[in-house]
Amino acid sequence: MDEGKMDENEWGYHGEGNKSLVVAHAQRCVVLRFLKFPPNRKKTSEEIFQHLQNIVDFGKNVMKEFLGENYVHCGEVVQLPLDFVKQLCLKIQCERPESRCDKDLDTLSGYALCLPNLARLQTYRFAEHRPILCVEIKPKCGFIPFSSDVTHEMKHKVCRYCMHQHLKVATGKWKQISKYCPLDLYSGNKQRMYFALKSLLQEAQNNLKIFKNGELIYGCKDARSPVADWSELAHHLKPFFFPSNGLASGPHCTRAVIRELVRVITRVLLSGSDKGRAGALRSGPGLRGPPVCEASPFSRSLRCQGKNTPERSGLPKGCLLYKTLQVQMLDLLDIEGLYPLYRRVERYLEEFPEQRKTLQIDGPYDEAFYQRLLDLSTEDDGTVAFALTKVQQYRVAMTAKDCSIMIALSPCLQDASSDQRPIVPSSRSRFAFSVSVLDLDLKPYESIPHQYKLDGKIVNYYLKTVHAKDATVMSTRFKESEDCTLVLHKV
Repeated sequence: MDEGKMDENEWGYHGEGNKSLVVAHAQRCVVLRFLKFPPNRKKTSEEIFQHLQNIVDFGKNVMKEFLGENYVHCGEVVQLPLDFVKQLCLKIQCERPESRCDKDLDTLSGYALCLPNLARLQTYRFAEHRPILCVEIKPKCGFIPFSSDVTHEMKHKVCRYCMHQHLKVATGKWKQISKYCPLDLYSGNKQRMYFALKSLLQEAQNNLKIFKNGELIYGCKDARSPVADWSELAHHLKPFFFPSNGLASGPHCTRAVIRELVRVITRVLLSGSDKGRAGALRSGPGLRGPPVCEASPFSRSLRCQGKNTPERSGLPKGCLLYKTLQVQMLDLLDIEGLYPLYRRVERYLEEFPEQRKTLQIDGPYDEAFYQRLLDLSTEDDGTVAFALTKVQQYRVAMTAKDCSIMIALSPCLQDASSDQRPIVPSSRSRFAFSVSVLDLDLKPYESIPHQYKLDGKIVNYYLKTVHAKDATVMSTRFKESEDCTLVLHKV
């Protein structure tokens, strides 16, 4: 990329999160990622450069090791003309969701991350002429805490995502509760995975987006977004899955197309053999805790029918979901067990502030940092070293809990024998595909107190509202059954 010849008209708004904004090039398969800050918070150019370089180093030295080099794309830090950045900022402002405009794009440093466009197949530098479909999934945390430090028994039964849904709807973040439960997607059981993916398609929130040739065609920006329209989505997807056009339109067509999409995504998620070093974590506690979340609508519907939920079939160890789950489970103590250790590190830093750099709180994220993450012991010896290791593991685990998986699909050409990319079949077509991970910035050390407070807020709200209501319903049912017994006694 020639930083000296940058034209803002060649770039378009692609999306943004809480801390960064992404624009995509119209022709080349690259994106630029800029940091965002509140209007009153200024950072020096050097600080912004180091922040972006830390993101690159963490991806290269830590997440690539855990997840595999084919899945993780680190990019590079580039310096851009300030005039280009300012003009680009003005150009895209009208496309930004209102809920994200509380923070401004960094237009003062000129630094950004240049990355491959993960909405494209990851083998070509320039956009291919054949159509590309890309599905972005943010799967969230795939296990229920197994730590003995957990004080609320409900956390051993209901997953964080399902509990948090109720608080998000109550505070107006989303309109309605999603039926999606991460434990269903991570189960490896196809029936549960199908249900999880269909639930995401019904209520995408910020957990699912679909792009066609790099353009967003399906996804939810915020609570004000219109209700998902499956028929419109099916119209976009039909040429991919039923290229011969032998399928009539209407509800049957919509269901058939959605079913094909879900099956293909499931096959891709269960595929993979990229060698990461997540195997180094196998000597840890293993996948403990209940295999089913009690709040999952899938599980609840089966219980109402008197059936047991199919347990996890087990994810193939080479697949990305398995590796992501292994990294998530570096959260060995839950935030309740972790917070006192964070306070221990804080007290040490208050006494010896010059040690912050030695402890690698803010980097460098190198091989030594990675090696310390592999210590999975949970016996506290009272040292700052033990506390620091658990804190760093928690930060990495939280990063894996909030990452996104990008699946790019492209219909195979008639002669696909020369295509070296993996292939996934559907009923009437075949797709070349690539799988990537994004949103792999290490979670800030300073966010731990917020996570501790938020955890308590989520659990307490769930216990006060949902669980209390369920208990009332159960109590009513018992009374009704007692009444029935009285009515049906022998005469």
